[in-house]
Amino acid sequence: MRMKKKRHGTERIALLSQLVASEPAKVAENPSEYYGNNNPLRVEIGCGKGDFIRGKSVQEPEYNYLAIEKISDVCTVATEKYASSRGLGKMAPNGGWMKPDGTIYSLGGDCVDFSDCDRGNVRFSVGDASALLVDFPDNSVDAIYINFCDPWGKKGYAKRRLTHIGFLDMYSRILKDGGKLHFKTDNRELFDFSLEQVEMSRLDLKYKTYDLHESDMNDVNIETEYERNFSAKGFKINMLIAENKK
Repeated sequence: MRMKKKRHGTERIALLSQLVASEPAKVAENPSEYYGNNNPLRVEIGCGKGDFIRGKSVQEPEYNYLAIEKISDVCTVATEKYASSRGLGKMAPNGGWMKPDGTIYSLGGDCVDFSDCDRGNVRFSVGDASALLVDFPDNSVDAIYINFCDPWGKKGYAKRRLTHIGFLDMYSRILKDGGKLHFKTDNRELFDFSLEQVEMSRLDLKYKTYDLHESDMNDVNIETEYERNFSAKGFKINMLIAENKK
């Protein structure tokens, strides 16, 4: 279901621009400028409302995370939820942002000022990953996460799938040697297609399961909102992990 258009979405995400990377390739080029450290960078393609990336950033805080989402309003929600989860405030009654001390930043005004420590290890970016990742430097990413992407099931649309060999070759280029691709989907047809594409690529399949929630990986699995909803309806979750080999 498509998210209802958010009022003042552009202005809202602008207020939290210290948590947003307008040029994500530069994050990979110089992570210290965005995170204040040089910890390895991990990228989520299609972060949705941000449940996964928030959980992952807490589960493994020794990494930096870049969450890419092509729908601006969805990315706005993800960014606001992340800021709130870190105790950085909440939306103000007028649609602006209220910090814990009561300071209100109004829409159209200055962006909210956060310290490097407050901002944590996640940054968000609005855009289509197929275009954004092209400019990433070689060997700059430690891991890539793709959760419940569009299966592009119509005939002739296979090349648009984020696990098509064309995308896998790009991931292999920007992933470090030994870097990993993590992929989850409830769509069995897409999963089988993805396994075939991995076999054709420079990635080495390290793990697969057709029922993640009954597997040995479930204890460390972080569910997305989509995953919770569809798992509750009886859909099995497929997952694979593939390792880059230079």
